[in-house]
Amino acid sequence: MTSRSFEYLSAAVPHFCRLFSRAVIALTLFSSCEDAFDIHPYDVDYSGPLHLNAAQITRIEQSCADKDTIRVAVISDTHDWYTEMEREIDDINRRDDIDFVMHLGDLTNTGMIKEYEWARKRLLRLQKPFVTIIGNHDHLGTGDEAYDAIFGERDFSFIAGRIKFLCLNTNAGEYDYMADVPDFSFIQREAVRDSSRFDRTFVAMHIPPFCDQFNNNVSLAFRVWLDLLPGLYCCAFGHNHRTYADTLYHDGLVFYGVGSAEKRQYRIFTFTPDKYAVEVVDF
Repeated sequence: MTSRSFEYLSAAVPHFCRLFSRAVIALTLFSSCEDAFDIHPYDVDYSGPLHLNAAQITRIEQSCADKDTIRVAVISDTHDWYTEMEREIDDINRRDDIDFVMHLGDLTNTGMIKEYEWARKRLLRLQKPFVTIIGNHDHLGTGDEAYDAIFGERDFSFIAGRIKFLCLNTNAGEYDYMADVPDFSFIQREAVRDSSRFDRTFVAMHIPPFCDQFNNNVSLAFRVWLDLLPGLYCCAFGHNHRTYADTLYHDGLVFYGVGSAEKRQYRIFTFTPDKYAVEVVDF
């Protein structure tokens, strides 16, 4: 061993000992608080109501079956802002003109079961039925599995009135851009499935095209597939935490960004047979 190597080891050993002692202290603290701190990112012990989207969709389709006008409150990105989420829900509950609520994803910050439970508890306070879309934060750890168990399929649709609400998983970055996300086959099937029951479409997602976590290798193809959807009104997304609107493809199809709970804003979409209207609600 050279003198320089010996000097390096002599300096490194005390640093390593300090790091090791800190790790031991941290583990001791967490193990002593096991009952109080039972959150970890690979928990798959689900309890409470499960498969919520399917049950809520049944309510939506039954209550909206014969309606010509549909009013939807659209919220997004409530992770980390549970107090604001409660106020948002209180504001929606005060309204008597909402048919149902859509949450555009990021219910959780790190995909942990406790976070899902906190979000679910608040969503179940809604006096109207609701559906939720998976966000990129909701995938973290085993969060995607938790979403599957608690809410349901990551791509899904339902029909309210004669409108198909198409809800897409667009979180391609969580699959290293290797999976069929967004799933064009799903869009193709939904364009014709139950075609006698709908003639208009609304598309909802978490991450919009041209965002860094969307698979922008297929962003142009995505727009082509959307053209298959009958009577497409517009699209809505979350993720960017701000309220704004953009045509994105510069062809007239508007994509509406929905602000996070932190911004204390949500949108209301009103759909009639020949048009739609959008308003921003501050709470």
